[in-house]
Amino acid sequence: MSTPLIRKRCHRYNLPGHSHFLTFSCFRRLPLLGRDRTRNWLASAIEAARESHDFAVLAWVFMPEHAHLLIAPQRREYDISAILKSIKQPVTQRAVHYLRAHAPTFLVQLEDRQPNGDLSYRFWQRGGGYDRNIVGATEYAEKIGYIHRNPVKRGLVSKAEEWEWSSAGDFMKMSAGPIRVDTVLTWSLTW
Repeated sequence: MSTPLIRKRCHRYNLPGHSHFLTFSCFRRLPLLGRDRTRNWLASAIEAARESHDFAVLAWVFMPEHAHLLIAPQRREYDISAILKSIKQPVTQRAVHYLRAHAPTFLVQLEDRQPNGDLSYRFWQRGGGYDRNIVGATEYAEKIGYIHRNPVKRGLVSKAEEWEWSSAGDFMKMSAGPIRVDTVLTWSLTW
């Protein structure tokens, strides 16, 4: 007798005025964001999703096997699941297309056999990732600090602003990363 598959359910709360601290991980925790190519795909997908879903980007970081994003939807009604899909799906499509053309032997590492037997390819871990609603200034500051400290904690750089794939340089007014940060909104929310 087989045990039924139990999937964790991620509850999302689309509440006006709330921001969202999002974390999504690469399939099997592979370092799929370890190359500039894939990080640029993710940055482009975030910018395209920002245009279609109207959200502000408050802070972000791309690590080799996961990403953190702090966003503030600007519409009264929004769907955080649709926003995540708009960010994640194009990256998966580009990765699969690229691997088919340039590294078909690596593509097998992205194979995911579905419970019904169908085969799909995944860039991202199954499920929606982590989503936490953020409302208070203290919590904003804590999440922004957490995001920016991630590469330092992992030993990728000695100072947060040295990590090119993060909004830390924007905050320190040292450099602008590939994703435009809505710093006016961020500073008014956090300080």
